[in-house]
Amino acid sequence: MCLLALVGWLVEGRGGKSPGGAGPSAAGTGTSPLENPDGTKPGLAPLTTPEQRKAGRELIAKVATARTGPKDGYDRNEFGPAWTDSVEGVPYGGNKCDTRNDLLARDGSGVERKDGSDCVVTAMTIHDPYTGRTVEWTKQQASKIQIDHVMPLSYDWQMGAATWDKAKRVRIANDPLNLIPADGSQNASKGDSGPADWLPAAAEIRCSYAVRFAQVSLKCQLPVTEADKKAMLQQCGG
Repeated sequence: MCLLALVGWLVEGRGGKSPGGAGPSAAGTGTSPLENPDGTKPGLAPLTTPEQRKAGRELIAKVATARTGPKDGYDRNEFGPAWTDSVEGVPYGGNKCDTRNDLLARDGSGVERKDGSDCVVTAMTIHDPYTGRTVEWTKQQASKIQIDHVMPLSYDWQMGAATWDKAKRVRIANDPLNLIPADGSQNASKGDSGPADWLPAAAEIRCSYAVRFAQVSLKCQLPVTEADKKAMLQQCGG
């Protein structure tokens, strides 16, 4: 199952609270994945020191591997309605705001919302970790920033989620640990690829991306392919 915390890590869960948005790191390069095991802190910061990269490799080493299963039967609807708030067991679930807007508010700074709404984000400044660029985003250009499933849902399906019950699949589809607002073209080019076949354009973020992929794998007890694990370790100097 998708565990609420990774063993041995201190997780300061935020329950169903709505994200605050403009935290200090939101306008910068985000948060180290090693300091963000529940996915409630903004962004994704590079892991640059030898100590950080070693810690990343040690975490990735814990990930189980398996062969890719069949894609037969996969459909996005098997993971529930897109960005539903009707989900239990993950941060922000049931907070009366859909997952997409929760994630935009988590990672954006200078967040503006629709008049009369505590949820709908209409404008913000956001650092895109996948390209390293800062984006001035508005709802009129919604596709410029898309919400990436770090461990893609089709990948999840092929690595074991096909046997899960519907509620568990809805959780991984809406778990903030598995979700990063990023450049729309990067998200589109990724498709359902694992790290052996796709990595963010910004080389400095690739170790962090691999660690985040591993965090989702470990939390939800989903294996990755041998090739993907090898690629993940390589990003952190392994």
